[in-house]
Amino acid sequence: MLILGYHLYLKFSDGSQFYPDYITNLVARQTNTVINGFGYNASILPHSNEPSIKVIINGEFVARVIEGCNAVSIIILFVAFVVAFSGSWKTTLIYCFAGSIIIYVFNIMRIVILSIGLYHYPEHQELLHKVIFPMFIYGVVFILWMVWVNRFSKKLKTNA
Repeated sequence: MLILGYHLYLKFSDGSQFYPDYITNLVARQTNTVINGFGYNASILPHSNEPSIKVIINGEFVARVIEGCNAVSIIILFVAFVVAFSGSWKTTLIYCFAGSIIIYVFNIMRIVILSIGLYHYPEHQELLHKVIFPMFIYGVVFILWMVWVNRFSKKLKTNA
């Protein structure tokens, strides 16, 4: 259900007000704010050739934020797992909400660290983007799942 809703959201996001879509645009703007907060001169610009936003640090194009970088699909996967091993409705809703915020914030920090890392170490792009930073975000999700299953889920407790 969540994935269908997200698919419809993407289908009807025309990018006219927030390019390429509202959530991706928000993630890019928040990433930009955090990078600037670390003392870099960062800016973002819509990419002219693809639906993404360029991240620029000190005048150098270092990364792009695409729809897949906004963490929504990861949050949907997280929520689906928690619901599949649900506890009480109240606990499940609170954990889904809190976990989604944690994932979202960690995702922003992941993009910030990746962008700054690519600015300083562009020769390590493959390692940073395809190995270290997926492990970072999926590691957070895995830890949240383990906490859920071991502390709050009724499924394991009733089957044990």
